Amino acid sequence: MEVAVEVTVLEVAPRDGLQNESEIVATADKIRLIERSVAAGLRRIEAVSFVNPQRVPQMADAEAVMAGVPRGHGVSYAGLVFNERGLDRALACGVDEINVVVVATDTFSRRNQGCGTGEGIDRWHALADRAAASGLLRTVTIAAAFGCPFEGEVPPQRVLDLVRRVAAAGPEEIALADTIGVGTPDRVRTLVTGAAALAPEAVVRCHFHNTRNTGYANAIAALEAGARVLDASTGGVGGCPFAPAATGNIATEDLLYMLDRMGIETGVRMDRVSETGAWLGEVLGKPVPALLGRAGGFPAA
Repeated sequence: MEVAVEVTVLEVAPRDGLQNESEIVATADKIRLIERSVAAGLRRIEAVSFVNPQRVPQMADAEAVMAGVPRGHGVSYAGLVFNERGLDRALACGVDEINVVVVATDTFSRRNQGCGTGEGIDRWHALADRAAASGLLRTVTIAAAFGCPFEGEVPPQRVLDLVRRVAAAGPEEIALADTIGVGTPDRVRTLVTGAAALAPEAVVRCHFHNTRNTGYANAIAALEAGARVLDASTGGVGGCPFAPAATGNIATEDLLYMLDRMGIETGVRMDRVSETGAWLGEVLGKPVPALLGRAGGFPAA
């Protein structure tokens, strides 16, 4: 396959990667993870989540993390925002972009955000207006776009209707998230091409989990269909506290290896990311799911 495109790999380990860890990771280690990611060449990093610390204790130190991240170097830092209070915190911390989640099913939305999907869309519109006035890049993520742990299959037409509704706020990006890792390449192509047609002014971004070992195939299908931003987590760590068995983001280093072998430039050093994955495993006290650190690149250096 030839993909003569520019692909941005967006690092999510500091937020989505760590949020499901039961043991609290030290603020200094979170900052070090971000520093190492920047040194490897990653230039978009989802660093923090501005959520209720009682619901996601791992993200309680968002302000302290943002106070310590390296600035400059062309790096854009994103924060996950759910409500007006979260946006207030994000603005005070000096984030460069926000990510607002709209969940594709009512049941999951109520468990994740305490409101139904319709109210989630209304919240997104209000947050999008404020963020635009503050000059932030705005991403809206449709979570559980490929399947819900509580309601099961999510019809593609429902997801595309949500794309149409969230696109009315003029986001710079629309992300399709396979929150529980049930997506397959055919469904990815359907949703990415549909989203691009419905919201031609927005960049299509994709967020895949490798829970059932389909994440990397889905990433390539997304690129074939027109997505230009792929989320990935160093070490392949991650999961959602509100979705049973939602483990394993696609690993940044494994994704970089695949893209590199396909001749797709990202500007990111996969060897440095792989080293960070091994370091992160030491911080977490367990091996990370990523495979590049075990097998090494090819040809061998």
